[in-house]
Amino acid sequence: MDREEALQKIQDHVSKESLIDHMIATEAIMRGLAKKLGQDEDKWALTGLLHDIDYEQTADDPESHSLIGAEMLENLGLEDEVIHAVRAHNDVHGIERESLLDKALYAADPLSGLITATAKVMPSKKLKDVKVKSIKKKFKDKSFARGAGREQINTCTELGITLDDFFEIALEEMKKAAGELGL
Repeated sequence: MDREEALQKIQDHVSKESLIDHMIATEAIMRGLAKKLGQDEDKWALTGLLHDIDYEQTADDPESHSLIGAEMLENLGLEDEVIHAVRAHNDVHGIERESLLDKALYAADPLSGLITATAKVMPSKKLKDVKVKSIKKKFKDKSFARGAGREQINTCTELGITLDDFFEIALEEMKKAAGELGL
């Protein structure tokens, strides 16, 4: 599946623009992590892009989130590694994150939200004005973007990447997608 096909599938299942933006931001971070770790950039980006395809459908049923999404991706013929990463990104299921892809998606998911929230409190409301030090400051403020799980973001160390490097990679990749994100 290529990106255009994935975006069409997302349009079929997701109506909230903010959720689509989150998925695109996660896609960008995943592409940057793949590049850093010498992995398949397209596969990792696609995993980030599709990871919450079932979120609106399962919003009232967190126990189903990611299981239904994984089933949808399986029906679309995506690779087992992608399906497992999507399934494992929801802590509720207790599915072990085994591969680098699993671990990267788990860490990238909440970071996309933290960076987006940081951009939205900038005077310009633009990613171009966000610096790594701004993200670090907001990361330490537990009351800011509460949904962005700090412990989950910190699992970037399981990828052999420091938190500072993770912030830098994620921010630079999200800046490349700023136009698409409206940030």
